[in-house]
Amino acid sequence: MSNPLLDFSGLPHFLEIKNEHITPAIDSLLDENRVVVEKVKNDQRIPTWETFVQPLVDANERLSRAWGQISHLNAVMNNAQLRETYNQNLPLITQFYAEMSQDLILFEKFKLLRSSAEFDVLSPARKRIVDNELRDFRLGGAELPAAKKHRFLQIQEELSTLSSKFNDNLLDATNAFCLYIENAETVAGIPIDVLQAAQEQAKSDGKTGWKFTLHMPSYLPVMQYADNRDFRAQMYRAYAIRASEFDHQAGSDQDNMPLINKILQLRLEAAQILGYQNYAEVSLATKMATSPQQVLDFLKKLAIKAKPYATKDLQALQQFASETLNLQTLEAWDLAYVSEKLQQARYDFSDQEIKLYFPEDRVLAGMFGLVEKMYGIHISQVAASRQVERWHPDVKFFDIHDSSGQLIGQFYLDLYARSSKRGGAWMDEAIVRRRIDNKEPGKDDIQIPVAYLTCNFSAPVKVEGQSRQALFTHNEVIVLFHEFGHGLHHLLTKVEDLGVSGINGVEWDAVELPSQFMENFCWEWDVLTTMTQHIETEESLPRVLFDKMIKAKNFQSGLQMLRQIEFALFDMHVHFDYDPNGNKTVLQLLEDIRNEVAVIVPPDFNRFPNSFAHIFAGGYAAGYYSYKWAEVLSADAYSMFEETASDGVVNAATGSHFLQEILAVGGSRSALESFIAFRGREPALDALLRHNGMETA
Repeated sequence: MSNPLLDFSGLPHFLEIKNEHITPAIDSLLDENRVVVEKVKNDQRIPTWETFVQPLVDANERLSRAWGQISHLNAVMNNAQLRETYNQNLPLITQFYAEMSQDLILFEKFKLLRSSAEFDVLSPARKRIVDNELRDFRLGGAELPAAKKHRFLQIQEELSTLSSKFNDNLLDATNAFCLYIENAETVAGIPIDVLQAAQEQAKSDGKTGWKFTLHMPSYLPVMQYADNRDFRAQMYRAYAIRASEFDHQAGSDQDNMPLINKILQLRLEAAQILGYQNYAEVSLATKMATSPQQVLDFLKKLAIKAKPYATKDLQALQQFASETLNLQTLEAWDLAYVSEKLQQARYDFSDQEIKLYFPEDRVLAGMFGLVEKMYGIHISQVAASRQVERWHPDVKFFDIHDSSGQLIGQFYLDLYARSSKRGGAWMDEAIVRRRIDNKEPGKDDIQIPVAYLTCNFSAPVKVEGQSRQALFTHNEVIVLFHEFGHGLHHLLTKVEDLGVSGINGVEWDAVELPSQFMENFCWEWDVLTTMTQHIETEESLPRVLFDKMIKAKNFQSGLQMLRQIEFALFDMHVHFDYDPNGNKTVLQLLEDIRNEVAVIVPPDFNRFPNSFAHIFAGGYAAGYYSYKWAEVLSADAYSMFEETASDGVVNAATGSHFLQEILAVGGSRSALESFIAFRGREPALDALLRHNGMETA
């Protein structure tokens, strides 16, 4: 039986991949990789790029591509059988990479290459890869004595298992809750398209009325629009206690707090084995920031700027709730509802009104048109007749060509929420751009990069029996632009060495620069006119409505910024100066941080850490501050487009400059070097504060 996971000649074969393919493929690739590792270790020649590094790159890429397909399916088409097989193989993958990072012979060979005459003639990209490898060997425990190496390896394997379990628990808890409503008064105020989707879901379950879940397209409109306060409170509590001791729907073994405590204990132990005082120091070894204290100082400086604005935001909410809505106390489940009402009253429009102007096809066409103009590329959807295998019928596939018609990138787009898909939105690599030796003299090939772009938006619904395309809120449009920014960073790279191609090798606290940069265009008139069309009247977004949106752009920006700072401070403190073996709990730490910076404190039953997958099951541990850190970079970078604007902010010359100095170079040089090359100076905080309506004095 041929195994589709072992075919690397083109795009993944998603329709052919079956559960029984996974373990044989991983076993085979791990065996092959270990043979390659032994071969280069036993090679007695002085290590060179071609004889030492390249064979390792080739072998590890095959493993990475196969495992990437499995991981992707586990995230977007999760089921019990796939999850079990994924979790069986995850420790094997973790063990292999951990063993490599601890291999002293490989480490010594990289050091020999670093000190050899060949290193001096390597390209800057390859020099950076070698330096990154040496750093990663040290962080992987290569210099540890045997006993500590063994314990360090055990910790890495256990951490990968715990993180996967964290994600599984969260997905299960999200899926376990649903609420069927039959009383029309209970759903009063909720937009018609949300009710139609809820009605379709109930009908598919053989029920009457409406079905509401904790998936964002269902949950968020309830919190924003449902007039029934008890309904909002019931939904809020269910969402806030997911995967916690209060979540009786998911089961007692699916409380994430014990996992959090164990993860923190193991991360601290691993850091101390490496000679660091805490895990935050390990995390920052690969980032732009130089110390945990520098990050804390940065966050607290932002908090000082944001807190007065957040206080005013909250006072305005409380006054409006009391005087207009007769709510004398403002509860957590009232915040989104009152905010929406206040925004409507203050600016005379609602998110639902805006949503009618953002049908999916128009949004995509406008977004693609923007980057086509900025970067001189062309994006086209691949027809269903072309043999591109998709994991779900809703998935779309696109080609990117340069100005000469050359294919330079491809991406999958999976937009809609479903129960088999984990929450949130993300970009991930399917294939990385690099140069491949095709063994014919003088003939090398460029491997075309491919990306996965995944969101959790509302799917199309039927209106009066007719299918209607999906409508996006303006916030969802911003999310889409954000993920597409990540995608462009991966797809438009010009780097030809895998280790620093696209987002690879980019410091984690700078990787959000291209994504957050793209968000700015969602507030530009000349951009929105090309991507809006009312679903019924077919009119573009009116200027008067756009002006109202701009006036409301920084509505509650103080509260929003302070919320992100709260999360980032919690993440940094829990990995820096919190003792997971002490008497203080994670929840007490979070309470202390809220007492210092927050103006809104959630109810006692709220278990936010239990769903904080970014840091406990993702790559943002001691790195969540990156969103704010990179927002400084992105706002400052975007200000150059504002400064060079003539006929609208979409400036092809500035866009080309951004492409060449930021997107194209990937991780081949430091993020600070790339920023300075684009902006002509180091980043400044002023643009971020200005974009958020905050004074810079």
